[in-house]
Amino acid sequence: MGKILIVDDDEAFLGILCGYIHEYYPLLDVETCTSPIKALGALRGPLSLLLIDLEMPNLDGMKLFQYARECGIDKNRIVILSGRDADYLHEQFPMGTCLAVLNKYEAKQKAVLQMIFNSLSKKAAAEP
Repeated sequence: MGKILIVDDDEAFLGILCGYIHEYYPLLDVETCTSPIKALGALRGPLSLLLIDLEMPNLDGMKLFQYARECGIDKNRIVILSGRDADYLHEQFPMGTCLAVLNKYEAKQKAVLQMIFNSLSKKAAAEP
């Protein structure tokens, strides 16, 4: 439990997010991938959480999301990240399609991500 895969072509964003997770949630195991094509193989293993950037070259986040679902990843373990506004995101991913769709630059949206990480960290701490 506690394994997170983050797929985002923005290396700076990945670095900041990973640093944050390692500092505040040390029980969580984070794997990152800047290439959605290379991430396809990582979707076959067990994941507690999958974070996908919506806008990426070669294979967009929507297609990666669909592939993850085909691989058996529970929709409630997938978060879609984007720089787009909430209305656009909710049109693309209606409520119930995945755990959350978040604008990765809005502070209120980051609070939702913190709640998700808190929950995963508590579960990881409770495991034998």
